[in-house]
Amino acid sequence: MNTYELMLIINPQISDAEIGEAVEKAKKILTDNKAEVLAEDRLGRKKFSHPVGKSRDGFYVYMKVSASPESVKDISHSLKLQETILRSMMMKAGKEPVKAA
Repeated sequence: MNTYELMLIINPQISDAEIGEAVEKAKKILTDNKAEVLAEDRLGRKKFSHPVGKSRDGFYVYMKVSASPESVKDISHSLKLQETILRSMMMKAGKEPVKAA
């Protein structure tokens, strides 16, 4: 199992309750593909530098995930099929930098 970072941009035109449901659906997709959510941070609404579709802003959610390399492709594909998720990006987490004493 490798550690990955997942960034989701959710459509901001839906209600806060629906945003919560979209995050829970994303977590279900992860667990269905035998991945484990290690950390989650809801970063809130942020403006885009240029429009994505008809949206000028989005609701950002960051997750740290433990998953097998084989399941990453299936997870990414399933997230792209979700109507409420504008964009998703999953990448392998880098090693933590060593702090000098």
